[in-house]
Amino acid sequence: MKATGVITLRDRFRGCLLGLAVGDAAGAPFEGLAAETIYRDFPPTNELVANPPLDVLTYTDDTQMTLGVAECLVADGRIDPDRLMQHFASNYEAGRGYGSGLRRILDAMTAQQEWKYLVETLFPGGSFGNGAAMRVAPVGLLFHDDPDRLRQEARQSALATHLHPLGVDGAVVVATAVSIALRESVLNSEAFYDELSKAAETEEFQWQLRTARRMGRDNMMSFGSSLAAHRSVTTAITCFAMWPDSYENTISRAITMGDDTDTLAAIAGALSGARLGVQGIPQQLLNILENGPKGRDYIVQVADNLYARWSDSTTRVGSGQTQ
Repeated sequence: MKATGVITLRDRFRGCLLGLAVGDAAGAPFEGLAAETIYRDFPPTNELVANPPLDVLTYTDDTQMTLGVAECLVADGRIDPDRLMQHFASNYEAGRGYGSGLRRILDAMTAQQEWKYLVETLFPGGSFGNGAAMRVAPVGLLFHDDPDRLRQEARQSALATHLHPLGVDGAVVVATAVSIALRESVLNSEAFYDELSKAAETEEFQWQLRTARRMGRDNMMSFGSSLAAHRSVTTAITCFAMWPDSYENTISRAITMGDDTDTLAAIAGALSGARLGVQGIPQQLLNILENGPKGRDYIVQVADNLYARWSDSTTRVGSGQTQ
C-alpha cells in the first residue's frame, strides 16, 4: 500500500511509532523460527501480513521499550540513561518477551537493588544485542534535523543497557535511518547508505552498509537475523530500502528472514512508517493492533507529544519541513 496525498510531518511521527508497533506485533508469532520453516509451513508472508490469522496484534518488549524512550524524550527533551531506565522499569511487563539479561536488570530495579553492576557485568565487554537499536526510533524523530545531537542522544539511549560499541552503533545507525526516512520525499538508496556509513563508527557496520550500497535497492544481501546488532540491523534496513513505498512488502520481507522476526519487522516498520506516514500502514492491521492502556491510541498520543516537543524546539528553525 503506497501512501497518497500530502503526508505531514505529524503523520510521519505517528507512522513511525505505529509502523514499529505493527511490525513488531506481526513478526512476533514467527520469532525463533528459521526462514526455511516459515517458507515451508506457512502461507506466503505477504498474505499473512495482508490478512493476519489473529484477532489482535499484540506487541512485544520492542514497542514497550520504544514507548519508554519516547516518554523520556517528551518529558525531558533529552536522554539521561538513569531517567530512561526509570521509564523502562515503570513500563515493564515480563510477559512482553524481554531478554533474560534485561529481565534481570529490570527485576533488580523493581526490587530497588543495584542494577548498574549488572549492565556492566552480565555481558563481558557489554551487550552487542539489537535491543538498543530496536527502541531508538523516537530519537531519530525528535532530532531528525540535528545529526550531531541525534548521534549523541542515540548513544545515550543505548548506554543505559548496551555498552559494547556494536550495540551502541546499532542504535546510532537506526536513529539516523529514521531521520532520513522522515526527511526525504524521494529515497536515494546510494545517498541513504552513504549517510548511514558516515554515522557508523564500527568497522563492522561501515562494511555492511557499504556492501548494502553496492548491492542496490533491487538486490538484498542478508547480514543476519539474530539478536546481535551486527547480525540484524543492516538486514532490517535493507528490507526497507528494497521497498520504500510499500509497508506490507517491507515487513513481509523482514519476517521471512526468520529468527528475530519481531525486531527485524519493528525496525523495518518504523522506517517505512516514518517515510509513508500513518496512511501507508494498512488499515486492517491498525484496526487489530492492541488498544489497551498503552496500545494504539496511546501510541498516537505519544507520537503527537513527541511532535509537539520537536515543534517547540529551536532545532526546527530552518528545517523546511511540512508540518
